[in-house]
Amino acid sequence: MAKLEEALRSTVLRLIRRELRATVAPLSREVRELKRVVSPLRKTVSALEKLVAEQARRQQAELAELEATEEEVKKSRFSPALLRSLRARLGITQDQMASLVGVSGGAVAGWEGGRMAPRGRNRAALVALRKLRRGDAKRLLAEKAATPSATKAAKAKPRRSKRKSR
Repeated sequence: MAKLEEALRSTVLRLIRRELRATVAPLSREVRELKRVVSPLRKTVSALEKLVAEQARRQQAELAELEATEEEVKKSRFSPALLRSLRARLGITQDQMASLVGVSGGAVAGWEGGRMAPRGRNRAALVALRKLRRGDAKRLLAEKAATPSATKAAKAKPRRSKRKSR
């Protein structure tokens, strides 16, 4: 009786191991394949996180460069001639100044034409621009040109197709 019991036990254990191997082997191949797929993705995510951190540092530095204290903003005086001379000293166009300040080219033209006056954060940005040198302004413009702006893409209107008259 003991021999029969032992034979049954060993047969059952052998069958269990075979079934277990048959079930686990494909899963283990899938796990290896998934690990191969995930590894490059992890590296990509890591690289993107580094880029995001670098971009955030760059934006913080840019904001720090174009900041002015409230006291400086209150003391500042602007006239169309002063804005034109600032732009000439920096060697930039109206559109480039608009890009640095974060407004449209028309706003800068309005300030220089005397039809409008800069207010709020735009005024503070102009006060900060006064502190920059020509090379600093060119560098900031180059950095802005190197990084595509999400706002430009958001502002772009989709074109509508023309309807044919019937």
